[in-house]
Amino acid sequence: PHLAALVLARGGSKGIPLKNIKLLAGVPLIGWVLRAAIDAGVFHSIWVSTDHDEIEKVAKQFGAKVHRRSPEVSQDSSTSLEAITEFLNHHREVDIVGNIQATSPCLHPSDLIKVADLIQKEGFDSVFSVVRRHQFRWSEVKKGDNKMTEPQNLNPAKRYRRQDWPGELYENGSFYFAKRHLIEKGYLQGGKMAYYEMRAEHSVDIDIDIDWPIAEQRVLSFGYFGKEPLKEVRLLVCSIDGCLTNGCIYVTEDHKEMVSYDYRDIVGIDLLKKRGIQVRFISDRDCSKTLSAMKLGCVAKVNVTNKLQVLKDWQEDMGLSWKEVAYLGNEESDVECLKQAGMSGVPADACAAAQKAAGYICKSRGGCGAVREFAEHIFLLLEKVNSARKQ
Repeated sequence: PHLAALVLARGGSKGIPLKNIKLLAGVPLIGWVLRAAIDAGVFHSIWVSTDHDEIEKVAKQFGAKVHRRSPEVSQDSSTSLEAITEFLNHHREVDIVGNIQATSPCLHPSDLIKVADLIQKEGFDSVFSVVRRHQFRWSEVKKGDNKMTEPQNLNPAKRYRRQDWPGELYENGSFYFAKRHLIEKGYLQGGKMAYYEMRAEHSVDIDIDIDWPIAEQRVLSFGYFGKEPLKEVRLLVCSIDGCLTNGCIYVTEDHKEMVSYDYRDIVGIDLLKKRGIQVRFISDRDCSKTLSAMKLGCVAKVNVTNKLQVLKDWQEDMGLSWKEVAYLGNEESDVECLKQAGMSGVPADACAAAQKAAGYICKSRGGCGAVREFAEHIFLLLEKVNSARKQ
């Protein structure tokens, strides 16, 4: 049977405008679940259903196909079931739909693989995700009612300790898998049903702005970053113009060039060096005098015509795997380096080609703190590496 992953990503969002492609830890929100779906390797096709051009562009960048949904199922009042039904009407080859929520960025391929087995090998008609909660519930009392609240799932005279109570299962909205015949009857859950219990740390949902910083920390700690295990970064290579500087060159009357940089970036470079990470610089033009004046104490290569070759030479000389190399670039000449490096980033104002190739898009512009921000991103991922080792 044809199993299709389907991510519903409408352009209109009341809580957070264009939430589905807003950057979360440097990656568009929808990118986290698409990466997990692709790497799971269980789907015959992976789709994003959207009514918005920018969402379509991002979806294709991450390797998904796009179904342009109609205005009729793109309203605030439209339901997920209506959008999924429309998708199935246009794609008769699909037998099973795995509806994955874009707002669940801590989804892992291992979860999707196990769910696919439940519905394809064990014969379930629908499978949905749940998470275990240890929360005591009480009945609601409306204002003005002369009533007392009542316990719903506990005896106040004998409250459970957490370790003595298994808790309760709640839908977390991460995904809903269902067979075509069930959806065509108007159900996402029904027939022979099963739930799939996700780990609590992987159960992250984003509805409102206040959720965003919390989700960002959670995804850095528990998110899925790719098939290969993370390694400690040993080398950061940074493009000078447009990353360390803002790309502007000021020329005086006596033909001297001047550039500006942000002191925060210098602090970020020092912090990287203190963590044992080498920092090297690269440039298409001859800016050796600028680097000398900045007194960074880092290896640099200028007048470079092939940045990737220089990067490969440095990687080989240091005996590093690509997973141990980070690259910060901003122009088309950086694209191949961004694709090759194990960790890649660009400033917020990088060109479109560089943004597409990068794994992390900074909130800061070039010359305005982007190097420091990317350094902080590296430190957070190093913490993830160390945490995995301890586990």
